[in-house]
Amino acid sequence: MTYTDRTLTCVDCGSEFIHSADDQRYYTEKGFSSDPKRCVSCRASRRAARDTGYTASDLGGPRGYERSAPTREYFAVLCSECGNQAQVPFRPRMDRPVYCSDCFRKAHPD
Repeated sequence: MTYTDRTLTCVDCGSEFIHSADDQRYYTEKGFSSDPKRCVSCRASRRAARDTGYTASDLGGPRGYERSAPTREYFAVLCSECGNQAQVPFRPRMDRPVYCSDCFRKAHPD
């Protein structure tokens, strides 16, 4: 199959980018059935956001107008298993046990 460079439009930032013949060949070898929807920089920012746990919209969008990452609120609790004090990133409910990280790992080794 013969591949030629094609110009595509990024769905995030709207800029045009080249989907090269080499990239098309690579996509076919990997079994990808569709063309890329995002330019290289938007793909990189989405990958970075995914790796840090934040979405692009959390960071302010794909064009570099990024806000600082939202601060996470932690709550002080007593572990239901060992009684030690712990910090958890969610508001604890009184009807469910809350564990420190060590006891949680013992209960859920996955």
